[in-house]
Amino acid sequence: MAKPVTMPQLGESVTEGTIVRWLKAEGDEVQVDEPLCEVDTDKVSAELPAPFAGRLEEILISEGTTVDVGTELALMAATGEEPPNGETAPTEEFPAAGTEAQPVAAGGVSRSATVRGTGNGNGRIQSAETLRRTRSSPVVRRLAAEHDIDIRRISGTGIDGRVTKKDIEKYIAAREAVPEAPPEPVERERVAVHEGDRVMDLTPIRRTIAERMSASKREAPHAWTMVEVDVSGLVALRDRLKEEFADREGVRLTYLPFVVEAAVEGLKEYPVLNSVWDGDRIVLRKKINVGIAVDLEDALVVPVVRDADGLNVLGLARKIDELVRRARGGRLTPDDVSGGTFTVNNPGSLGSVVSTPIINHPQAAILAAEAIVKRPVVVNDAIAIRSVMNLEVSFDHRILDGGTALRFLNTVKRRLESYTAGSGIG
Repeated sequence: MAKPVTMPQLGESVTEGTIVRWLKAEGDEVQVDEPLCEVDTDKVSAELPAPFAGRLEEILISEGTTVDVGTELALMAATGEEPPNGETAPTEEFPAAGTEAQPVAAGGVSRSATVRGTGNGNGRIQSAETLRRTRSSPVVRRLAAEHDIDIRRISGTGIDGRVTKKDIEKYIAAREAVPEAPPEPVERERVAVHEGDRVMDLTPIRRTIAERMSASKREAPHAWTMVEVDVSGLVALRDRLKEEFADREGVRLTYLPFVVEAAVEGLKEYPVLNSVWDGDRIVLRKKINVGIAVDLEDALVVPVVRDADGLNVLGLARKIDELVRRARGGRLTPDDVSGGTFTVNNPGSLGSVVSTPIINHPQAAILAAEAIVKRPVVVNDAIAIRSVMNLEVSFDHRILDGGTALRFLNTVKRRLESYTAGSGIG
């Protein structure tokens, strides 16, 4: 007797799957664990293996159909079993949609037929229109969600009128060819201004910051993570060199060029943080141009250190000092603030110990270096007073995940912790 092959649960939260393609035809001999069909879910795409060796008697679910976990997909006869009279059991004839399903006898075995295209595997009957709307594949639903498309508005060309990936892509192309008219501007209701309140008009730079930060939070799903760094060796190195460095170079030796140099090392190892989200692809930038957030008291600007991977700590210190001076003197050019691929923020210079920076849109991530503070920590099972800094990275969760962000941070951490009082800076 033929045995059913059912839709497995391909993940803890997966409740349904779509038959993408049958790899075997009715009547084919199949070995145990040999792939029967390709299945797509919201979590994974996988091949469904045969649970035993035998012959594929009947395919119950057609390609492109989405069914619940546990739904019977096909019937298989184990090796050595023959159908009655040595013939393959006939496939049921399905009545037209909307008519009553009738049982069909086959070799003395009676099974109830379902209305074509309306069964969902749990005995529930749905209209063809409802099935078209709700039983599109996970791939189609993801694509529609990414482009803010209501599947119900699309006439499907798939089986039983289901919307296919090609239908979605055709709809997107048509929509882009004829752009929608911009919505009528809505006058936002003003807040009440009371006696004694002071109204500040937006400066152009404040308006730009507001627009870019809003776009970043609106478009990029932010996530962040943090590590603690023991920079006692770096502090000792800077204390030893800062006076000599200032006399020789004419600039102050701060911790920022060390952080930028360590960040560049991390970006070389994990270039996905030096990238941009571009709709259906991710663009990894070849150049490493690091933006440095500079506080101007009433605003924030981000001049860019171009080709930062070609500079050592000494070169970075010179370039950062130059950009900061020009920023605070109002002498930055458009080229100075364009082309950044990654940003380093330095809230620690103002005493911050923890922050969650907003990504400098459209970049993939931003690194924040906090204040260095002395704290008691455990070193070799003993309490010691060490200089400690927190490092955080906010990242676009569309582009990378927390594991990659932490591996990047740990690369930066190792570099900063490698300095000793006797190190050189090049």
